[in-house]
Amino acid sequence: MSKKRVFISFAIEDKSLRDFLVGQAKNENSPFEFVDMSVKKPWDSAWKTNCRKRIKGCDGVLVIVTKNTKKADGQLWEIKCAKEEEIPLRGVWGYKDDRPTSLPKELDGVRVVNWTWDNIENWINSL
Repeated sequence: MSKKRVFISFAIEDKSLRDFLVGQAKNENSPFEFVDMSVKKPWDSAWKTNCRKRIKGCDGVLVIVTKNTKKADGQLWEIKCAKEEEIPLRGVWGYKDDRPTSLPKELDGVRVVNWTWDNIENWINSL
């Protein structure tokens, strides 16, 4: 089975969570595999064009949801872009005990689940 191409959308303040997820997937005990297509550094003024190309080339977009998401303009744009391109989205709570009380409108209709291997694996396998 080939690896799925997954774009990881995250607030820059939550970069360590993205790094953890990528590392988790490389663990030999990990039940899931994917190719990380997230934006690792800011682009010039054409970043939205470049970002859209990456998102369009992915099987899905995994959104790391934290209290920072609501104010993360780039992340919110990525979510909107994925919806426009009809790329499947799944949210995972970045922190078990620190969840925002409300989600931004961009996440309307996006299922947000606990960050577990089973939840991530099942979603990736469904792509």
